[in-house]
Amino acid sequence: MAYKATIVDTYPLANRVKGFRLRVPDHTFDFEPGQHTTIRFETDGDSVVRPYTPTNLPGTNELTLAIKRYESGYASSYMHTRDIGDTITIGPIEGSLTLDDPDRDIALLASGTGLTPMLAICRHYLQEGSGSVHVVLGERTGESIMHRSTLNELAAEHPELSVTFTLSDPEWDWLGRVGYVQEHLDELFDDFDTRDFYICGVPQMVVDTKEELRELGTPEERIHSEGWEDGVVDAE
Repeated sequence: MAYKATIVDTYPLANRVKGFRLRVPDHTFDFEPGQHTTIRFETDGDSVVRPYTPTNLPGTNELTLAIKRYESGYASSYMHTRDIGDTITIGPIEGSLTLDDPDRDIALLASGTGLTPMLAICRHYLQEGSGSVHVVLGERTGESIMHRSTLNELAAEHPELSVTFTLSDPEWDWLGRVGYVQEHLDELFDDFDTRDFYICGVPQMVVDTKEELRELGTPEERIHSEGWEDGVVDAE
């Protein structure tokens, strides 16, 4: 099933990342936070379908998306030239990266726009969870961190939420962690046998993070990702 959605707002989120608020009149979205929709359009006679994950919770007629523009990206370039009032086509919301057990402590490990499902799961956990949640977000530079203020505000409002940023190419005045997400797990966590770890980002980051978690003693059933990343890395 596809929907016609109207863009009701756009806003900058970070370097090359733009936020979109979409509305489908007379419809209520019902989905599991962490699942994704698709942007669908045609270009030069070819159909383009690309997945994007809503960062908001279900229960309204609106979705919020965060889309990073890539020079060679058909869908991201298409969306970054859309404006308020434009109508786009989106697909059904589906996917397997969702909260498994709200009664366990969780960690949400992300790089770049892999934050989008993590942010949705984080919001869901803050409503339904009974333990603690720690978001670890890796980016290249500080200006590339998307939803930075949102995460900081959520952490200030919810004592059960911790947020850690780490940069692979930091500015001279950066005082936070340096390096990749998977390089800091041993220092940030000591409960690998009981905490659930959710991972989303570029495929190599996901694969490396899962391998590091296994080496640190995390049971396989505690490691959650979309699952397609291993095939992409193996094919390279």
